[in-house]
Amino acid sequence: MNQYVTGLSIKNLREKNRMTQRELAEKLGVSDKTVSKWETGKGYPDITLLEPIAEAFRISVTELISGNTIINANVSANMLRSKFYVCPICGNVIHSMGEAAIHCHGISLTPLEAEPTDERHMIFIERVEDEYYVRIDHSMTKEHYISFVAAASSDSIQMVKLYPEGNAEARFKISGVKRIFFCCNRDGLFSIEPVKGICH
Repeated sequence: MNQYVTGLSIKNLREKNRMTQRELAEKLGVSDKTVSKWETGKGYPDITLLEPIAEAFRISVTELISGNTIINANVSANMLRSKFYVCPICGNVIHSMGEAAIHCHGISLTPLEAEPTDERHMIFIERVEDEYYVRIDHSMTKEHYISFVAAASSDSIQMVKLYPEGNAEARFKISGVKRIFFCCNRDGLFSIEPVKGICH
């Protein structure tokens, strides 16, 4: 992570919450001189104080560390609004339903923007009884591969992680599925609405 928690962010949050240094200090069980040291960059709060500081400002520890306030307008928790984050170092895939501050290997990740499928990323969706059989016409080399496929309905998500030298295919329960996502490690995220027969 490129920062721990800055004195400036503590000062801004304290002022935003109309709190004096003494009032914040009392909530945390430290002296107002200690809070002053944090805000002037002469010291950092102990890691055990991160949660109490976040609670004092009514935010999450993630927001405190990242310096970004997260406003989750996605109160309906609609899975079709899913966001996917992929770490370029380890390939870790993180899913969220709303705004989030996501870090992996010290990198701040941004959500991938889904594009429509194209001729280089053709997807075939076949209905087999109560499942969708999904196959992507794509190489699966160590350098260029599909990293995951996901099927989203309004209230659930099914995800299959894929690996180089494996098959670019997955099976999903059809129940309510309205959108299929898949991610190419070079070209990013693609999505399509499943229909009968072949999709491309």
